[in-house]
Amino acid sequence: MRRFWTDDELAVLREFYPNERGQDVAKRLGRTISSVFQRARAEGLEKSAAFLASDLAGRIQRGKQSPAMIATRFQPGAPSWSKGTKGRVGVQEGCRATQFKKGEMTGAAQHNYVPVGSLRVSKDGYLERKVTDDPTLYPARRWVPVARLVWEAAHGPISRGHIVTYRPGMKTVIEAEITVDRLECISRAENARRNHPRNRDPELGRLIQLKGAITRQVNRIAKEHQA
Repeated sequence: MRRFWTDDELAVLREFYPNERGQDVAKRLGRTISSVFQRARAEGLEKSAAFLASDLAGRIQRGKQSPAMIATRFQPGAPSWSKGTKGRVGVQEGCRATQFKKGEMTGAAQHNYVPVGSLRVSKDGYLERKVTDDPTLYPARRWVPVARLVWEAAHGPISRGHIVTYRPGMKTVIEAEITVDRLECISRAENARRNHPRNRDPELGRLIQLKGAITRQVNRIAKEHQA
């Protein structure tokens, strides 16, 4: 049952809490430490500066050596608690049976695994092929667009700063239809120009320009007001 605080208990709490440890005050009152701390917080009581500067506070303070801390600290020359325990876990047969094996997959990794050579459609709508299981590579790097593989098979490595893309209106996710005549190698700058909203949709391009002009005017007026 809930035990309410009496006026006498509150008087004891106010008198001794600022300068005594919480557990000592709890013993005086026959209450739990959590009860003492909660009530002290509700009453707005805090520890005194003298208590916080003393060893009773349990704080690490520059230039002070608390006997309680000295008794439990590591002593110079003392052996480490883990000395001689290296590899002990693997000695027992029961532990070996449940240890993680190199190359082993469990959980979601095992459920989602597909072999090298598998195909998928990326979130951008491009057909990709898995080319490696190398665990050092980020998962997305293990997949390469089929269009790139087809182009490199016909023309060799792609020059730096260039990409392989589909000719306008020829994009497909059917592997048999991805042929060299559907592809072209262009610079990233050219790809950015083609995909600019102004070129993809003239009306949208004009709206984006108008939005930029409005934003510049708003920023100019805001700066004038700040000045």
